[in-house]
Amino acid sequence: MRFSKLFVPTSKEAPSDAVLPSHRILLRGGFILQVGSGIYNFLPLGKIVLEKIRRVVKEELDEVGCQEVQLGFVTPSELWKESGRLVKYGKELLRIKDRKDNDFVLSPTAEEMMVDLVRNRVKSYKQLPLHLYQINLKFRDEARPRFGLLRGREFLMEDGYSFHESYEDLDREFKLMEKTYSKIFSRLGLDFRVVEADSGAIGGSGSKEFMVLADNGEDDILLCQECRYAANIEVAKREKRVSPYDEEPEMISGDFYTPGTKTIDSLAEFFGIEPYYLIKAVAKRALYEDGQSRVVVYFLRGDDQLEETKALNAIDALELVDISEEELEALGVTPGFIGPEVKNVEIVIDIDLKDSDNLICGANRVDYHTVGYSLKDKFDDKFYDIAEVKETDRCPKCGGRMRVSKGIEVGHIFKLGDRYSKPMEANFLDQNGKLKPFVMGTYGIGVSRLVAVILEQSHDEKGAIWTKESAPFMLDIIVSNTKNEDELNFANNLYDKLSALKKEVIIDDRKERFGFKMKDFELIGFPYGVIVGKGLKEGKVELVDRKTLEKSSVSTEEIFEKLKELI
Repeated sequence: MRFSKLFVPTSKEAPSDAVLPSHRILLRGGFILQVGSGIYNFLPLGKIVLEKIRRVVKEELDEVGCQEVQLGFVTPSELWKESGRLVKYGKELLRIKDRKDNDFVLSPTAEEMMVDLVRNRVKSYKQLPLHLYQINLKFRDEARPRFGLLRGREFLMEDGYSFHESYEDLDREFKLMEKTYSKIFSRLGLDFRVVEADSGAIGGSGSKEFMVLADNGEDDILLCQECRYAANIEVAKREKRVSPYDEEPEMISGDFYTPGTKTIDSLAEFFGIEPYYLIKAVAKRALYEDGQSRVVVYFLRGDDQLEETKALNAIDALELVDISEEELEALGVTPGFIGPEVKNVEIVIDIDLKDSDNLICGANRVDYHTVGYSLKDKFDDKFYDIAEVKETDRCPKCGGRMRVSKGIEVGHIFKLGDRYSKPMEANFLDQNGKLKPFVMGTYGIGVSRLVAVILEQSHDEKGAIWTKESAPFMLDIIVSNTKNEDELNFANNLYDKLSALKKEVIIDDRKERFGFKMKDFELIGFPYGVIVGKGLKEGKVELVDRKTLEKSSVSTEEIFEKLKELI
């Protein structure tokens, strides 16, 4: 490719709303162009990068026996009604009608469409396992699209769906996809972690996320510093806590008058005790899919915080909202003095409190707390993991220290089981001739998101630093002065020889200043550059490494062989 023929509208400045490095670089470097809120066009350089990432994904999936299909982007709403997700998915699901008033959705994910593709066509266990995937457009009507390709509304995604006769075979495929996805991200040169995650609106019994470590990541992940345990903070677990204090406080059991002590801090000060020994009550109103709601009170240690995703999962609710003191009082609940013995509401207790004693909690009457409270042999079916894990907590696998890191999700794999096959009546005949629903897994990679993620992890103040598998071109031949025939002829000859070997090379033959060309080289981020300039008279050219910006002088006789090995 010749720069003089390439459509690459670079600019000195990015829009003011482009706050992340990847967003600024992709806009300034002429990779993408915004055409609407969360919607982007890919220009030639951006499309090359996108296709290279797509090719890596496809090669690795095909290698392990996955089969590519392409589903319709517009999906009949009836399929989403069958699965029960038409309401549950919420406002992010864009609903449309055609001229005949038929209802459709723009697919944010394709479980329903893939189940519909397979049901009544795969009829026997002899046709299993089967793994179908697509790399196709998706649409999610984000409330606040931002950060460019990292949180757009329209995006390119690889989504795969596997069908099995047993959960054991699903486990095998799940492990295979974890390995395959890891290979994909390794090939793309990313520093990532596989973390335990929440299944969210997809559903299912288990899931793992692939998180690229980046300072600008939206997700908090817990990483053990001594083993491979990693988890999204939404589902992170911890070793059962033990008292961090040398001596436990002595308590005389009974209800104590504690006027005005409605907060954990005031209660700790009143008794001169650490919050670890106090029971915190968090009251919420839980909203459910069927439109019903109920009041739930969560109990956890005074120095812990409620993790909302865990809290939702504990009661299988859709959303948690705050509740007023007046609403609680109307139920006979005493705000500020709520204890586990509370009536008229549902309760959930953090698993860390199970079998604990020597605690202080609300006495369920105004201005009173119960001292010396014990949870031994009580509320056996009310204990769930609902606390947010902190850096001071210990790893659940090895007891090691943990640290919080920022991450960007680039992939997610789920064990669905019969979450979709059962309600959609997608069945097969097993080895005993009995009709059973498919056991399913689903797997996804944000292909267009990876364009931005690579740059979030690999850039400097000058611009992009593409990895070798993602770079639009591996080499930029920069002609310092196109009016100099010797420089232009040498550069053209080098370009022709490398192109004949199918090397990914571009020549900057534009009639522009040398400084302008170098700025574009640094901004766009080609891994290597060759500067053909004044040194040509002495039989020398300069080789530039974009990552380090180090320059080395190479003889004109050696440069071709050196580049052949390098790129």
